[in-house]
Amino acid sequence: MSIVSLLGINVLNNPAKFDDPYEFEITFECLEPLKEDLEWKLTYVGSSASSQHDQLLDSLLVGPVPVGTNKFIFQADPPSPDLIPAAELVSVTVILLTCSYKDQEFVRVGYYVNNEYDTEELRENPPSKVQIDHVVRNILAEKPRVTRFNIEW
Repeated sequence: MSIVSLLGINVLNNPAKFDDPYEFEITFECLEPLKEDLEWKLTYVGSSASSQHDQLLDSLLVGPVPVGTNKFIFQADPPSPDLIPAAELVSVTVILLTCSYKDQEFVRVGYYVNNEYDTEELRENPPSKVQIDHVVRNILAEKPRVTRFNIEW
């Protein structure tokens, strides 16, 4: 049984420009006192072909965690477009929000992210070099993929 249960995640700035920060309102429940902090991480999957393009956007420690319902805002910088293959900048990708306790991941929430140009003209006739200032992201917030793992608390 998990001592910490994820109750909900609200994606706050969605859709947004590619280079805007990510913002999530995370609500979770803690059933027993925890001796250590929870570690939350947000990872951007930069390429479907290789994990070498994944970027850890931010991580933060939350604690001490009181028993009961807890809520906080997790804000993370956007990914660096220079570290993403140009062919995959304007496409569908994934972001992963994970939480760990004592270096043991116990929940992973994945969201599909659609990166596309902000005008019909650019979508129909994409330039040879990606114009990142015209790319918008849309996180498919209504359909997260949640995976839970059993850990030793």
